[in-house]
Amino acid sequence: MAFPVFFDTCAIYGAGLADLLLTLAEKETYRPLWSADVFEELRRNLVDAGIEPEAVDRRLRFMASAFPDAMVEGYEDLIPKMGCDEKDRHVLAAAIRGGASIVVTFNIKHFPTAALEPYGIQAVHPDDFLLDQLDLYPVAVLDAVDEVPGAYENPPVTIREFLNLLARSSVPRFASTVAPLL
Repeated sequence: MAFPVFFDTCAIYGAGLADLLLTLAEKETYRPLWSADVFEELRRNLVDAGIEPEAVDRRLRFMASAFPDAMVEGYEDLIPKMGCDEKDRHVLAAAIRGGASIVVTFNIKHFPTAALEPYGIQAVHPDDFLLDQLDLYPVAVLDAVDEVPGAYENPPVTIREFLNLLARSSVPRFASTVAPLL
């Protein structure tokens, strides 16, 4: 069974990055985890950014149906005990309850080592996570990078444009490492 990875809201906020991460999960390179709190925060942030609520709800339904075992429940009692940033205590609590070994987040500073170590969890930046995925599963990652832009129709997106999008989405090392391999 693939290892469990918990996603902070910020890591699955951008559509291109989220599409790549979820495509890799479909290829079973890891098992994604999230919580109702993450979904609520994601919905709020996307709607606040001007995305139509119906489109946001469709995205969340897709994620939930594609990965029915990803929703972590029953972590609320752990939230007050977490030693990380107050706004991210729900993330760490759900990661612990879900048995995650990694929290993928852009907010590494919100998850100090002292708060994570007792639970055997690491906070990993999405750029590092994707580079690790490339090292572990090169064929699956390259297939995913090829697949994702092919699914975009309005407007269509080339692989090069998709890599540029990823680079602008704060995973530039991954984008520049993958580009010559395609």
